[in-house]
Amino acid sequence: MAATTHTVTNQAPPLVGYDVFTADRALAEAVERHTEPEFVDEVREELARLGRTAGSAQAQEWGVLANENPPKLRTHDRYGNRIDEVEFHPSWHRLLGKAVSAGLTDAWGRPAGHVRRAAGFLVWTQAEGGHGCPVSMTHAAVPALRTDPALAAEWEPRLTSHVYEEGLRPAAEKGGVLFGMGMTEKQGGSDVRANTTSAVPLAADGEYVLTGHKWFCSAPMSDGFLVLAQAPGGLTCFLVPRVLADGTRNVFAIQRLKDKLGNKSNASSEVEFDGTWARRVGEEGRGVRTIIEMVAATRLDCVIGSAAIMRQAVAQAVHHASYRSAFGGLLVEKPLMRNVLADLALESEAATTLALRLAAAYDADTEEERAFLRLAVPAAKYWVTKRCTPVAGEALECLGGNGYVEESGMPRLLREAPLNSIWEGSGNVQALDVLRALQREPQAINAFLQEVGTARGADHRLDAAIKDLLTELSDLDGIEARARRLVERMALVLQGSLLVRWAPPQVADAFCASRLGGDWGAAFGTLPHSLDLASVVERARAEV
Repeated sequence: MAATTHTVTNQAPPLVGYDVFTADRALAEAVERHTEPEFVDEVREELARLGRTAGSAQAQEWGVLANENPPKLRTHDRYGNRIDEVEFHPSWHRLLGKAVSAGLTDAWGRPAGHVRRAAGFLVWTQAEGGHGCPVSMTHAAVPALRTDPALAAEWEPRLTSHVYEEGLRPAAEKGGVLFGMGMTEKQGGSDVRANTTSAVPLAADGEYVLTGHKWFCSAPMSDGFLVLAQAPGGLTCFLVPRVLADGTRNVFAIQRLKDKLGNKSNASSEVEFDGTWARRVGEEGRGVRTIIEMVAATRLDCVIGSAAIMRQAVAQAVHHASYRSAFGGLLVEKPLMRNVLADLALESEAATTLALRLAAAYDADTEEERAFLRLAVPAAKYWVTKRCTPVAGEALECLGGNGYVEESGMPRLLREAPLNSIWEGSGNVQALDVLRALQREPQAINAFLQEVGTARGADHRLDAAIKDLLTELSDLDGIEARARRLVERMALVLQGSLLVRWAPPQVADAFCASRLGGDWGAAFGTLPHSLDLASVVERARAEV
């Protein structure tokens, strides 16, 4: 066969060898905006180092290998002894080790800790999303443990360590540990108050033995888990270590690993407790209240993780269109493709801007910001995670047939996209959580309205959307049935307010015209043609 038939032309080079952080203008600007001036240079350089690693060929290969070689369950050793271990590919450990060493489990005690950690999580999970699960839960366990000062003093330094050590050993012998969580059961799912796992007190204060099951327990090779069980005083939060202080294995029987749509590199398991030793966290009967701060922090990570998937999908789509020619010119210069790319870029930037604003509220830690988070986190979790799957699908289509092929990486993004909408409570759970806050916590809605009202007068479409939102909030008739509509509107108004204040005018104009002003179709690529779409697309480009 003639060699000329194999000449490769008109193919985009791989998007590799670039700084994932610095190339993301919306993210870099948000970090600078929400970081105290004296720490900006330090944080920027830290994130740029991580960004260069995330964009490297090596990190991308780790992501591929970790997903092509999913975890394997080893229930017994060769002699028939129960070991309940999960074996991961070395690439998983490299990804996880880099995440821990980069401080992605250390947000609670550093200057701008949550902003730098959120930005780092957004950057690094673009290399591979599955390992973000134990990273997220380890980070989020800190506020729950702080309800018990003695437990926090013992465990927090290990959780926030920048040292990753694989393998099961007593936590005191390791330079750093990871945490998981076990809440849902077969019969209850999100209704955790229907849990049947029992907790029987032992003679020593705060010690119990658990009997029962957990239907979803991610990252089962973690060093400890926060779980819910029924104690004599009601549903209670417990800390379950994998290995006890004397070096013996706690009873933690892994029944099977879930065969999931995506998130293949991460082990999600079903586990059984049968005389499993546990330490109570918080008071008996207050399990949900104890663990709720962990849930809120992981919900924010769902927002950040979805923003990461969207950003990577958009970066790949713009990159491909910048090199691929069709019908006499580059795809990126074609008006219709430019409209699609700009529409996707708007969704990505709005998600990133909102995620970093929420992280900044954690850093501020004032009464007003805590009230704001009470509504903003579930609203953002509801909306941003739902936008992730259509963004990933449309971005894949921008690559055409190439995007449908595994080697492009786009199918992995598409399979990962629905996860964050389900994890830590699916859409209805988030919408109902917003309703609870509206009905019981007036300070939360006041804080939310004060936040969005900061931009009033800057864009007439935003002003009209705020007015419409106030009308909806004043009418409580049938509110549960229209909760999704209300929460969607809240999230869009919040995103519009943030973009009007902080994004370039062309980005804010396009967002308000489409998402708030109604000048938009039912699919991406239906923005008003009169907008400055070229500038929006150029802003989203990841330069190599």
